[in-house]
Amino acid sequence: MPGKVRTSPPTGKGDPAAPSAAGPAFWTVGPEALCARLGCGRDGLTRAEAARRLARHGPNSDAPARPDGALRAILRRMVEPFALILLAAGGVAILTGDWGGGAIIIAILTLSIGLDTVQEGHAVRAAEALRRSVALKAEAKRDGVFRTIPVDQVVPGDVIRVRAGDIVPADALVLQSAAFAASEAALTGEPYPVEKRPGPVAASSPAEAANALFRGAVAQSGEAVALVVATGRATLFGAAASSLAEAAAPSPFQRDLRDFGLVIARLTLLLVVGVLAIRVALGRPVLDSLLFAVALAVGLTPELLPMITTVTLSRGALRMARRKVIVKRLAAIHDLGAMTVLCTDKTGTLTSAQIALAGSLDPSGAPDPRPARLGAVAAALGGDRSPLDAALVRGGDASPGAWRRLGQRAFDYARRTGSVLAEGPEGRLLIVKGAPEAVLALCTARRAGTGTAPLGGPEREAVLAQQVRRLAEAGQRSIAVATRPVSGPADTAEADLLLEGFCAFADPPKPTAAAAVADLFAAGVKVKILSGDDPVVVRRLAGLVGLGAHAVLSGPEVAALGDEALAVRVRRVDAFGRLAPDQKARIVKALQADGEVVGFLGDGINDAPGLRQADIGLSVDGASGVAQAAADMILLAPDLEVAAAGVAEGRRTFANILKYIRMGASSNFGNMLSMAVAAAALPFLPMLPMQILLNNLLYDLSEVGIPFDRVQPEAVARPQAWDMGALLRFAAVMGPLSSLFDLATFGVLLLAFQASPEVFRTAWFLESMATQILVIVVIRTRGRPWRDGPGGALAASSLAALSVALAVPFTPLGPRLGFEAPPPAVLAAVALITAAYLAAAEGVKPWAIAAPRRKRPARGAAGGPDRARWRMR
Repeated sequence: MPGKVRTSPPTGKGDPAAPSAAGPAFWTVGPEALCARLGCGRDGLTRAEAARRLARHGPNSDAPARPDGALRAILRRMVEPFALILLAAGGVAILTGDWGGGAIIIAILTLSIGLDTVQEGHAVRAAEALRRSVALKAEAKRDGVFRTIPVDQVVPGDVIRVRAGDIVPADALVLQSAAFAASEAALTGEPYPVEKRPGPVAASSPAEAANALFRGAVAQSGEAVALVVATGRATLFGAAASSLAEAAAPSPFQRDLRDFGLVIARLTLLLVVGVLAIRVALGRPVLDSLLFAVALAVGLTPELLPMITTVTLSRGALRMARRKVIVKRLAAIHDLGAMTVLCTDKTGTLTSAQIALAGSLDPSGAPDPRPARLGAVAAALGGDRSPLDAALVRGGDASPGAWRRLGQRAFDYARRTGSVLAEGPEGRLLIVKGAPEAVLALCTARRAGTGTAPLGGPEREAVLAQQVRRLAEAGQRSIAVATRPVSGPADTAEADLLLEGFCAFADPPKPTAAAAVADLFAAGVKVKILSGDDPVVVRRLAGLVGLGAHAVLSGPEVAALGDEALAVRVRRVDAFGRLAPDQKARIVKALQADGEVVGFLGDGINDAPGLRQADIGLSVDGASGVAQAAADMILLAPDLEVAAAGVAEGRRTFANILKYIRMGASSNFGNMLSMAVAAAALPFLPMLPMQILLNNLLYDLSEVGIPFDRVQPEAVARPQAWDMGALLRFAAVMGPLSSLFDLATFGVLLLAFQASPEVFRTAWFLESMATQILVIVVIRTRGRPWRDGPGGALAASSLAALSVALAVPFTPLGPRLGFEAPPPAVLAAVALITAAYLAAAEGVKPWAIAAPRRKRPARGAAGGPDRARWRMR
């Protein structure tokens, strides 16, 4: 299965396409100094110079991922510990004459590896989606004339022109602009268009760089001329592509499966070598001892684990599809169930990504519908179709049909105002709306109840401080609305206005967001907001959805922290704002270093590095192609509530996989331990190699119903992950208990019945199969088995396998397999021993399976963090 990318965020240092990486952020440097650094002028490049720079810096594109070929991908999976164990088990089964069993083992392994190989390639598609999502053409000034060139030929030092509807082809400094605004929502998460104009900026955050254009942003209005500073992988957009092209590391599920394979390999080697050495030392036949030892090795191998895992995960994927979750990587279902922290973007996940009118206020701050009503008339008759105008029309409760437009002045980003001359129920009225500071400067009076009051300089400052800044501190964007009665259509001067009030806007949280956050918290999953939006907006949203809003860490603050300091801060901070894409990945990495299993939910280009760094990446329907390609799951409903439902399904799926592991620990290990003891103490083999393989095969077939078994609510209440210590402790309790009753069976057969080798083997085979299969009912649940019985599929598969096992010795096939029908008294003794064992297993089960308790792990070594586990205490 394709793993998750583990990368350090790109810095651009040493990259030939990053000429500004060594100095301060390019938007903090003046055009002249930047031209000197780039070795160019403000008039663009010659075609010859552009060609030289293209050869030096490379094309303005992202390096494609270099995937393994199919053969290499298969070989990489073949050398994993568990795959090697299954290969050896299949080979041994064939060498000992069990052609059917060996073929089944190898077929299961082949199917598992084939499915994993087919699923690989997501990173390649992600990078390809990234390349397709940017502009194919750009306008660059070459030899003093703007020419249309392929976007991949744009180089640092070019002067480009960007117009409304264009996709910005590179990171650049604005030299000239005319009413230019760009949507950077996919890059920063902020839903409002951003005005871009030349001029110095001291802010260190790209989201505050009003004089900079960033690759991948979409021009909304106007026109801008800009100096290209960075191209390709050196751009903010290119950092996302770099994260998608890095080599993959194993996911939590893959790491756990590999660790389990190593444990099985060690136990198998120890048992096989020990048994062979003891029997040879006691003078037993070497060939018989060798065949018996390798049969034990096969018996210890849970060869159906790949099938059980694949079927369980596939069924989980179908159930999640019914919950509006599309699973791209099957192992991600387990990772979702193990998740302890969910990092989520703000726009489109916690919020609706649709700006809404949040309030209509008079100049004193009191609620008043009039400003919104007038603003809606202006937006409907002469708006610029911006998100703010759309919100006004939806929420302003206006009747535009009652008004007729006589004239209009379009919104101008230089004046920061727009106006419409309308005729309606109030006569002819000039309605002006725009930035509060700009509109207030044009007003000489303000609305005061049913009358008016003068508005001079001090009053303007008071209104700005008391109303506009208060709204900003609450995380809301505002515009001012002013009017002036006019006498004729030529009277459109924006002067001597009456301030009607203010309209406040917000990107409100979804109605289900707070409940979903509470559900995740109750399930043991912490939620953290990682946004490119303003920290003030993020703080307000965090408070609304029930997260700790006492502190918000901004992008510049994150940049100032070292990795260890950041790992400490992320424990106590739930909201982050003004984050660059690589900073989101840094925060995810810091959480992982603290032992958390981290999920990331995002929908923008700026979320791609975080999605790839996280243990489980979640995107939404309608997200950018890059985000969807980088994710492991796609939520068809862009709602955190769907993610909460997916967590429960992931845990349910893992609970059933864990049942198979526990059952193998209590039966295979116990029986193989008994065989090893008996092989050393008895003058004959306690069970023939073929009988061991038949025992193992029937037991595995009894468990094919596990993927369809019921799961109790307590099993999905908290995050769960494989814990080798807990599994070994379970085996240390249940395995010896099984061996104890096996030894009791040996004593009864030899001392009470003086059983022949054939009867001994048959009776023990029956006792072994009965105890192994029936104990499934006991250990599959933490509760009492008579209150929480198995599902229909598991009950059917268990009873069918048990029926075959009990019948085989009494059929004509029995003697060919070395069986001999035991007398009734022996069968009665076997039945009593089986009943006593099941009672004992139920008695000691509370010590073997304890309620999960979270334990914070120690900080991981340099090779990677230790993962948090829900310890089975």
